[in-house]
Amino acid sequence: MSASAVHSLWTTAATAADPISKIDAPKIEYGQLSPTLIVVGAAIIGVLIEAFVPRKSRYYAQVFVSAVALCAAFAAVVGLAADGYGTTKAHIAAMGAIAVDGPSLFLQGTILLAGLVGLFTFAERRLDPEAHGNRVDSFAAQAASVPGSDSEKAAVKAGFTTTEVFPLLLFAIAGMLVFPSANDLLTLFVALEVFSLPLYLLCALARRKRLMSQEAAVKYFLLGAFASAFTLFGIALLYGYAGSVSYATIAQVVDGSITNVDPALANTMGNDALLLVGAAMIVMGLLFKVGAVPFHMWTPDVYQGAPTPVTGFMAAATKVAAFGALLRLLYVVLPGLRWDWRPVMWAVAIVTMLGGAIVAITQTDIKRLLAYSSIAHAGFILAGVIATSKDGVSSVLFYLGAYSFVTIGAFAVVTLVRDAGGEATHLSKWAGLGRRSPLVAAVFAVFLLAFAGIPLTSGFAGKFAVFKAAAEGGAAPLVVVGVISSAVAAFFYIRVIVLMFFSEPRPEGPTVAVPSPLTMAAIGLGVVVTLVLGVAPQYFLNLASQAGVFVR
Repeated sequence: MSASAVHSLWTTAATAADPISKIDAPKIEYGQLSPTLIVVGAAIIGVLIEAFVPRKSRYYAQVFVSAVALCAAFAAVVGLAADGYGTTKAHIAAMGAIAVDGPSLFLQGTILLAGLVGLFTFAERRLDPEAHGNRVDSFAAQAASVPGSDSEKAAVKAGFTTTEVFPLLLFAIAGMLVFPSANDLLTLFVALEVFSLPLYLLCALARRKRLMSQEAAVKYFLLGAFASAFTLFGIALLYGYAGSVSYATIAQVVDGSITNVDPALANTMGNDALLLVGAAMIVMGLLFKVGAVPFHMWTPDVYQGAPTPVTGFMAAATKVAAFGALLRLLYVVLPGLRWDWRPVMWAVAIVTMLGGAIVAITQTDIKRLLAYSSIAHAGFILAGVIATSKDGVSSVLFYLGAYSFVTIGAFAVVTLVRDAGGEATHLSKWAGLGRRSPLVAAVFAVFLLAFAGIPLTSGFAGKFAVFKAAAEGGAAPLVVVGVISSAVAAFFYIRVIVLMFFSEPRPEGPTVAVPSPLTMAAIGLGVVVTLVLGVAPQYFLNLASQAGVFVR
């Protein structure tokens, strides 16, 4: 056999009639992706600042770059919305990977504002007394050193600060911006990991209670890894079912409107078992991020152990991103499966509302109490998701916007109440706070009343919108459970207010630290948004209503 004959067994000569097909260059609409690109660019600049800027100047450089980037990204979102990308020009960008539409722009704006307010609490350096002549913040002096070791003591003495929290915050925000606007399952998963990994690290960086903080991070990381694995396995099953990871294609296969089947996928395509199990696994991963029962086990421990600025940011922004992704998945990919997922979501919403409210009554730590409160709120928001109507989407968007500012404001107040061991989070320490510093107690009372859904606060407007949408969507029994849960929840919020204003202050009680203008701005913004959305919510409800239509 000649050499050329052997050679021709595995190669064939290209004929002139068979031109090699060109690989198309990707077409990316950079202008429409600018909010995310600005934040990613600033995060990379933050990493370079850590490498090249002298230690003394890093804090100021990082805060400046982060604040400018978040403001610029928010301006970009407003610009896109003004150009009509939220309504008439809504479309799929980045070769089918990202949806630019009303819900994604509304949620991105909310995440960026929550990130900016969160940044103010991260940058606070006046609450603790100075250590060795250096101002200190909420984060460990040197994260890599063992708690209590000589290297940690040396780092504290030298006045080190962990300024890498700022690029980590920006990377987390960048992932959150992509998460609710992802239009295929791979983009969804990449965004999930991009915002989860920085949060795992940030949870471990508390300056006080180092071991508790590291324990919180490990719990969050392990359970988060499980949830990510479920999500990834669900993505694989949905790909096997539809032969595509694109939301629109999966939705068409679910509807039965696709007829041209790839022969390689003919055996699995349209297999309902793959669809049901895959969809359930992805929804499970998203419910974990939302903190819904029974996927809520990480929430109280992580909220308690993480540095309080991180807890506030995480409680607000992660919920916004995760609910955005959940809405898009259920309304864009699986509307044809509504009769299968609605009963399951009913059950999850009911146990989440009741579970969060009832367990919160037994809590003695203010951060754990707010954690269970956030679980109950996840149940209330799920009532709006279950409505499966345009009003359902807009009510969820409004609730998320209102909730995020109340949450960050409430955790910012928690950072102010301190004793010798740092933050005084045990409820008994808060007794008589209203007599010792009436202003701080009054502000915290406003936030608690908003959480409870008392009229003239944003919490009432949000709950009313969500419950109204659920009732009109045929979920009236769910609204009854929601109102009962709200009544139970109001008990423990008002109990804290009574404790602050009607108990005798203890002589050895905590002091209220005087914060810098940064934390004052975070708390002040929270109060203003809470009252404005409570007294005059109509403009913002209209805005959410205009943004309530998904593009497919």
